Amino acid sequence: MGAKMPKLDVCVVGEINLDLILYGLPKELVLDRELLASGMALTLGSSSAIFAHNLALLGSKVGFISRTGGDPLGKIALERLTAAGVDVSRVKQAAGPTPTGLTVALPYLQHRYILTFPGTMFEMQYSDIDMEYVRSARHLHISSFFLHRALRPRIADLFRQAKAAGLSTSLDTNDDPENKWDRDLLEVLKHVDVFLPNDREAKKIAHTDDLSQAINMLAGLAKVVVVKRGASAAICRSGQEQSSLIPPTVKTVDDVGAGDSFDAGFIHQLLRKAKLEDCLAFANLAGAYSTTREGGTEAFRDRGALTSFMRQQWNAADRGALPMKG
Repeated sequence: MGAKMPKLDVCVVGEINLDLILYGLPKELVLDRELLASGMALTLGSSSAIFAHNLALLGSKVGFISRTGGDPLGKIALERLTAAGVDVSRVKQAAGPTPTGLTVALPYLQHRYILTFPGTMFEMQYSDIDMEYVRSARHLHISSFFLHRALRPRIADLFRQAKAAGLSTSLDTNDDPENKWDRDLLEVLKHVDVFLPNDREAKKIAHTDDLSQAINMLAGLAKVVVVKRGASAAICRSGQEQSSLIPPTVKTVDDVGAGDSFDAGFIHQLLRKAKLEDCLAFANLAGAYSTTREGGTEAFRDRGALTSFMRQQWNAADRGALPMKG
């Protein structure tokens, strides 16, 4: 008999890499000069891995399907996920020479430069996915739609199969490096229960500069559309019902991965059958908390501080019992 499938809350299919973040850059990035940074962090990166890591630490049972290189970067990334409680038994190590990817983030004033070497994330394909493992979960999540070059032609089919098996689904496209925002995504959205773009992504996908028009268009495809807007009020739209909530104010150290942490908070609550407004409130807390440390996962690795922050903020809003372990 084969190994018994784990009982998962969420199966994440996505990319995996580390983030190298350099802080304290000079005001001008001059070519051919040796420029100094005042600080650095090497953290677990990639939208999918950050989402899986932080969702597991919120208390959900998470499994991860990905492809990594047989190199130290991939090993570190898997160790970080395992330490958070994520099941990585279905992560495949590439047999070829392609290494695990790496993102270099350069925070600059109120924005940041983002440079990504894709590595194995461009190579993961449908044959790498154990569909029985996917069907063992209650929910399927995919991030970074445009980075999955080999998998992308089958993503609609993957969501279709998940829905047929009774899973709920969610998607966060993240940015399109080619800035094309092709319409094959629209077919995928027909099989998505929760779509989680940020403000810019929503407008790019809908090909409009008007956020209201973008939400109207996207809400005609996905069941629930949740738009992240940084420190401004996040918006949740389901059918004709729409709500918005401003995230709490925190001392921000780094906003890398805040959107992925927001996603984790929303899906964690959704699987506990919470009202959409409570899902949005919890997502705001998770996203805000992420910004209090370097990178997308460092804040969540401090489990005691995580639980204390979430409990304090949740109780202050008088929303009942804290919906997480710990």
